[in-house]
Amino acid sequence: MPYAYDDQNIFAKILRGEIPSTPVFESEHTLAFPDITPQKKAHILVIPKGPYRCFDHFVLAASPAEQLDFFASVAKVAEQIGVAESAGGQGFRLITNSGEHSHQEVPHFHVHLLGGEPCGPLTCK
Repeated sequence: MPYAYDDQNIFAKILRGEIPSTPVFESEHTLAFPDITPQKKAHILVIPKGPYRCFDHFVLAASPAEQLDFFASVAKVAEQIGVAESAGGQGFRLITNSGEHSHQEVPHFHVHLLGGEPCGPLTCK
């Protein structure tokens, strides 16, 4: 099965409270917290609370309510941390990796929200 979910991944453990995190935002279906190895001044991980392995799994299996909550939450976090243009920021980058070729390290769908400084080119060569 292509979307087998490993409930022992670090984000699943964070969601169960087995590993501590410092949430910056939480809603019914979404949790956001700082990345432990930030790549920019602002680097927040936004994860759905449901067991979704990657972006396409989330889009195919999550309910419309979960999807709406997740993407609205990403926007709220960007505004809350001051990187969204609506909050006077200069923009941000969203990154999600899906599968082996993308270098997905944690098998739980998540978005990296990066900002607070220029992000550079889109990809490395």
